[in-house]
Amino acid sequence: MKFHQYLLALLMLLSCMNNDTIAQQKAKVNALTPLDYVDPTIGGSGIVLQPTRPLVHLPNSMLRVFPMKQDELDDQVMFFPLNVVSHRVEYAFSFLPIKGKQDDTFWGKRITIASQKSSPYYYQFEDEDTGMITEYTTAAKSGFFRVDFKDNNNNYLRLGLNGGNGNVQQLDKHSFTGTEEVTGLKVYLYAETDQDITDLKVQDKNNHRLLARFSTASVKFKYAISYISIAQAKASLQREIPGWDFVAIKKQAKAIWDGKMNQITLKGGTNAQKRTFYTSLYRTYERMVDINEYGQYYSMYDKQVHKSTEPFFVDNWIWDMYIAAEPLHTILNPKQEEKKINSYIDMYKQGGWMPAFALATGDWPAMTGNHAASWMADALAKGLKFDVKTAYKGLKKNSLEGTLLPWRNGPATAIDSFYNAHGYLYSSRPEERGSKDGVEMDKWWEGRGNEGVSITLEWSVCDWSIAQLANAAGYPQDKEKFLKRAGWYSNVYNTKEGFVWPKDKKGDWIYPYNTKLLGREYVTENNSYTYNWTPRHDLKGLFELMGGRQKAEAKLDQLFREDLSLSKFHFWLNQPDASGMVGQFVMGNEPSYHIPYLYNYLGAPWKTQKRIRMLIDTWYADNVFGIPGDEDGGGTTGFVVFSMLGFFPVTPGIPVYSIGSPTFNEASIKLPSGNAFTVKAVNNSKANVFIQSATLNGKPLNKPWFTHSDLLKGGTLVLQMSSKPNKAWGAKAADAPPSAIAVDPLTYK
Repeated sequence: MKFHQYLLALLMLLSCMNNDTIAQQKAKVNALTPLDYVDPTIGGSGIVLQPTRPLVHLPNSMLRVFPMKQDELDDQVMFFPLNVVSHRVEYAFSFLPIKGKQDDTFWGKRITIASQKSSPYYYQFEDEDTGMITEYTTAAKSGFFRVDFKDNNNNYLRLGLNGGNGNVQQLDKHSFTGTEEVTGLKVYLYAETDQDITDLKVQDKNNHRLLARFSTASVKFKYAISYISIAQAKASLQREIPGWDFVAIKKQAKAIWDGKMNQITLKGGTNAQKRTFYTSLYRTYERMVDINEYGQYYSMYDKQVHKSTEPFFVDNWIWDMYIAAEPLHTILNPKQEEKKINSYIDMYKQGGWMPAFALATGDWPAMTGNHAASWMADALAKGLKFDVKTAYKGLKKNSLEGTLLPWRNGPATAIDSFYNAHGYLYSSRPEERGSKDGVEMDKWWEGRGNEGVSITLEWSVCDWSIAQLANAAGYPQDKEKFLKRAGWYSNVYNTKEGFVWPKDKKGDWIYPYNTKLLGREYVTENNSYTYNWTPRHDLKGLFELMGGRQKAEAKLDQLFREDLSLSKFHFWLNQPDASGMVGQFVMGNEPSYHIPYLYNYLGAPWKTQKRIRMLIDTWYADNVFGIPGDEDGGGTTGFVVFSMLGFFPVTPGIPVYSIGSPTFNEASIKLPSGNAFTVKAVNNSKANVFIQSATLNGKPLNKPWFTHSDLLKGGTLVLQMSSKPNKAWGAKAADAPPSAIAVDPLTYK
């Protein structure tokens, strides 16, 4: 064979091998399931505030576990909390396998990670020093560790408290019990090992920590948590993990997660985008969690055990969750959403107030607003069934008889009486902070005002929502009262300055006032550039205050372009929640999430399309920095799921969705009814972010929104995409989605 023939043959052979390799790679990618794309370590290093955690749990289940580290950049595990009692705040018990010569350092010893595997249903890590492998999987109220120590020498399990009052103790040669008090809630533990304990040491006389020694190369440790009793914890463990088959429990957990992830299927997009999407979807199942323990549950709202066959859901930071997370699950699992709302109603009946942040440990009156109203009005408008009459009574009581002040529960104060009489919550000048009108306003942290601007804005939204419930609850006479209160947001809009602005008790605007640089003196976690856009229930009225749609559009443009006015570290010293900045737009905090969609209301939908794609592509990468702010257990990732699908719910209580710019060529939602709703983006690409035209079920759609009813019927939304905007599509005033105080949500059912 001549050389050139040999070379040609070699090139053909290499080409065939390369084609085979490419084909194999494609086949491997095509074989991936939605669950395979989930990576719980995404967002594991908080850019400014809290990181996400690689939680192992079942969807909306009581038991949640992760390896406690500083963040995902930390290579040492301190311990595993045996349950996350409240997202990111409260934990019960601690557990860690340890190998080595026992000494006093064992009580605080950490394990260095050589490698780890993380998924929603399974976690594994290898000890860099000893090769020990620790694995974990889960059931609903019980968990399962499997430890491979590699040999029989110097093998220990460390079991203790997480800082609360209580104790842990050995029950016999292969079991433990424990109790720990977490913010007043008593948490009970029952645990077993498959091997005998050969020696036991205690850290102190109070049995806060135990060190159990084993003389076998491997040990399995299974346990259950209860809020009722140790006996109940034992019963749950025997029910959920009766044997020692770790693989079977892992397989069972995987199947449950497969079902949830498979509810949305995608075509097109990159692997990185699918990782971001499905990881975000997984995050939205962290809360609320059902703490009913097979026929009974303990409620901190009346400190009683209740017999019930219904779930009792807790752990909802409603200020964060009502915006996107709960509306997402209103689509994916409406029956469960009804049960979550019923749990809130039960808490009201048990404790006398509708909860703010409904934790397992009781109501935590965090943040501002009465946003259970926003959530419930939205659910009612979308056809969910619950006890509207009782819900309405609780929401009305919160609004008219309870305090509006942040971080406070209970009846109205003199400051609240001022709000009810004057239609705004007055703000304190710096020299006035402290106890005013008999109310200590700086209770939660020193030097803070009463957040009067954001409270007025958010309670206006919430009162509008209450108005939408009045007729269904049987109180039509109340509707006008709450609609009037819904307009009070305008009392803190300074038309001269073009911003929401603090107003003092006399009704005068407070000067000087920096619309950019704030702590919490006047607003919550953000500044006036964000809170300018809060009245999503009355965008028509808001735009009129701003001088009309054209001026409002220019103001919205400037939001994304405005500078910080000072160095970033000085800005974040005062605004730590304002992360993911684009101009003064804050991608990392929930009150901003509807803002990019407001161009749909201003005759410029193409700008919504441009902004959404840029924001998703920029801030939601598939790595440890992939969450620009606090995730809040679904609060942020609900926005990601909606936006990557191509639409978003802007106004809670009006059952319509604003169209954005889909990430994927095709996304299909399998609805509980058996129908499917599909979004197709034809000619979609990184550059082709703009909608040229649209059809819904084959009929032309010339407006940038559709109804919840359209979605429930199933069908297909087809968007023709291009690299150039169609500035005429959806641009007429009549094309805008509905948002005004007088809007009747029933019109869009």
